[in-house]
Amino acid sequence: MSSRREFLKSSLLLAVAGLTMKKSFAEDIPSIDLQDYPRTVKYPGKADLIMYSDRPPLLETPRSYFSKAVTPNEAFFVRWHLSNIPTEVDLKEWRLTITGNVNKTVSLTLDEIKSLFEPVSYYAVLQCSGNGRSFFEKQQTALGIQWKHGAMGNALWMGVRLADVLNYAGVKWDTLEVAFKGLDKAPYPQTPDVERSLPIDKCLYEDLILAYEMNGEPLHILNGFPLRLIVPGWYATHWIKSVTTITVLNQELKNFWMEEAYHIPDNACHCVPIGQKPSKTRIITQMNVKSVIGTPEDNTVVKLGQTIKIAGVAFDQGYGIQDVLISFDGGKSWKPTCLGPDLGRYSFREWYYYFRPTTKGEVKVMVRAINKNGETQPIEAGWNPGGYMWNGIDTIKINVV
Repeated sequence: MSSRREFLKSSLLLAVAGLTMKKSFAEDIPSIDLQDYPRTVKYPGKADLIMYSDRPPLLETPRSYFSKAVTPNEAFFVRWHLSNIPTEVDLKEWRLTITGNVNKTVSLTLDEIKSLFEPVSYYAVLQCSGNGRSFFEKQQTALGIQWKHGAMGNALWMGVRLADVLNYAGVKWDTLEVAFKGLDKAPYPQTPDVERSLPIDKCLYEDLILAYEMNGEPLHILNGFPLRLIVPGWYATHWIKSVTTITVLNQELKNFWMEEAYHIPDNACHCVPIGQKPSKTRIITQMNVKSVIGTPEDNTVVKLGQTIKIAGVAFDQGYGIQDVLISFDGGKSWKPTCLGPDLGRYSFREWYYYFRPTTKGEVKVMVRAINKNGETQPIEAGWNPGGYMWNGIDTIKINVV
């Protein structure tokens, strides 16, 4: 059996060249030094982030940022699929083109987008489908980047309604889907560019926007400048970065990204017995209910009788968080935490609890979230080959001396 180190190396190589990389391509890529892997790096305009790859950039937000509801732009995680990403965009040249099954093909500058359509904004969680994948290792390691907690973040996104832009071009009656394509390119011609589609009903009648700001600032180039599709409540694979072309379709889009990538078992738990392949799959869509501990750090030492604040965030696919519970006895009993302000149904919800230990020794802290639809975070997430949708209970240890 391969060692974890060898596994991490193979996963990293796959990330470098994209998900569609053929085996022969992998063999051509030089070895990567895995000393101190993963290490923290600081990109321009970014804070120190945990790096899994530099081409394409795969940067994780440290856990400590998840004690607050809003993730700062400089700490927001970065995930690209293809290595040739835009490093600068000239707005004098850049255009958003809406074409395909429309009454008129439209090409808009960013200033025109801002002036023609009403601006809207809301808080929404962006989370990679594989966030938490490394925790499947307790069952069987799943293929892919071994993210821990930080392939997610919450921001105030400002932009224009996707429906307004589509209606401006005039969507024809027989439209089925809308496809989105960004500026990133693959290093090999055999690797298809990232292009994904969504049903026309979702594009016209739900809360999707084309965002040009996050947290009151223009999008960072690593987070999709100048325009990013926002699909609140759904995993990040649908949030196309640096959108440049929107194609309205009267047929289903068929490519690697729609027919093979980011598929989960098509059953209620989105899981299969460990090591087995699902007999039927579907594209990953909605996020599930989840909570994370942001502070204190794991293995924090506190004095007997000292009061400390335990805090974190919780979220789901858009029902909103009802409760976050905390346990200090291995899950035998649960206590309610206090919830912070409600920033909207797609946002992180802060939670906190003041803990004062009464006995010395190691304390295992566990948290679980419940949403307003009655869905509860499980003790362990069900396994699937892609390592998607991890939402098992988060834990830390506190040492009382």
